[in-house]
Amino acid sequence: MSLSGGCQCGAVRFRAGRLGRASICHCRMCQKAFGGFFGPYVDAFELEWTRGAPTYFESSNKARRGFCPDCGTQLSFEAGGSPPNVAIGAFDHPQDIAPTMQIGLDAKLPYVDHLADLPHRPAEEAAKLTGYYAAVVSRQHPDHDT
Repeated sequence: MSLSGGCQCGAVRFRAGRLGRASICHCRMCQKAFGGFFGPYVDAFELEWTRGAPTYFESSNKARRGFCPDCGTQLSFEAGGSPPNVAIGAFDHPQDIAPTMQIGLDAKLPYVDHLADLPHRPAEEAAKLTGYYAAVVSRQHPDHDT
């Protein structure tokens, strides 16, 4: 499994020697940092920034969060005394890093457990969007080192 990754624009890249616990955190700070329902992180040991470096925001008196200074991608959560946590979605192969626990449950949004139950777009509506999606040209950095 490749343990490399980076931000959307490619200005910041990283590599981890090995991974530890993968979790999703429902705390309000993680919700705001990701602009999402929770923050998916994995402990990253022997973490090295191989291209560029994150800019940090001291999100509390206990931790700082690293993000790309160019595109804003959330990359890390670093609290003294613990291994750095890296955003699972920032890895080149996030499908290989399955969360094994949830934390920060006191701020968990009430509808998160039911997201998989939401209806899908009707087939005829999805078919109308096929041309649109085919014309999208991604400007995101590819999921590998360049």
